[in-house]
Amino acid sequence: MSSTPFVSNANLSMDLRSLDRLKNSGTTDRAALKEAAKQLESLFMQELLKSMRSTTMDSGMLDNNATEMGTGMLDLQMSTQMSGLPGGLSEMILKQLERQTGQQASTGRDTSTIQLPLRSLSNTAADAAKGKGSHTEQFIRKHLSAAQAAEAESGIPAAHVLGQAALESGWGKREIRMPDGSNSHNLFGIKAGANWQGKVAEVTTTEYVNGTPRKVTARFRAYESYEEAFKDHSRLLSRSSRYSQTVAQADTAQGFAQGLQRAGYATDPAYASKLTQVINTTLRLQRTLG
Repeated sequence: MSSTPFVSNANLSMDLRSLDRLKNSGTTDRAALKEAAKQLESLFMQELLKSMRSTTMDSGMLDNNATEMGTGMLDLQMSTQMSGLPGGLSEMILKQLERQTGQQASTGRDTSTIQLPLRSLSNTAADAAKGKGSHTEQFIRKHLSAAQAAEAESGIPAAHVLGQAALESGWGKREIRMPDGSNSHNLFGIKAGANWQGKVAEVTTTEYVNGTPRKVTARFRAYESYEEAFKDHSRLLSRSSRYSQTVAQADTAQGFAQGLQRAGYATDPAYASKLTQVINTTLRLQRTLG
């Protein structure tokens, strides 16, 4: 797989204030303008690819968190590779930037009739520069402290806990809801058994019977906060003899994932493979975010 990292906030700093500074400074540094144009083109291509996939690539039952992440990483790689090519969108953006900063285009064809949505593109960059970033990055920032607290209690690495929460909830996009639509905060898909005394969310989910996916109605635990969900998950794994081997081999992503599958945490026969991929993605994102 490509080693191209997720775009960091530093690479997305071309916001409206940056454009204004370029315009007001009257800079003659064409290299800076060219790099800015390439960044904006990359952002535009990412949004375009995401929009295209959202309307044409949804395959329903076979979609899962691993394929979604792979698609996102592929989009990033493609947008990066397509940016800055001769005759591409970045050249048009560069010429418009030159006009906006008081420069005259020094080479190339006349593009005076082209008006690109730079403000819209810059708003996208500004959102990332302010820390919004991708939904996967937001998920990690949002739940990292709770995962670290869980690691202190159970000994399971925070990245592994975050990865499982990401897999079970679709990076927070498919969280379990209460009957009134409120959030159950159950990021781990923990069922509400006979001994559960708390609130319950009853929803339709997918279970695998002899390897075949089927839709069933199940009861899940509900919490007052995400922190409470992380604590309950930590207690479940660290205090139950059922998961003792899982905790014992949790030093590696693969060991943790395989331990959960052997212990019957999920019925999906590919659960360990999917979870290992998500944990590895979580680790890469954490390194990117610093």
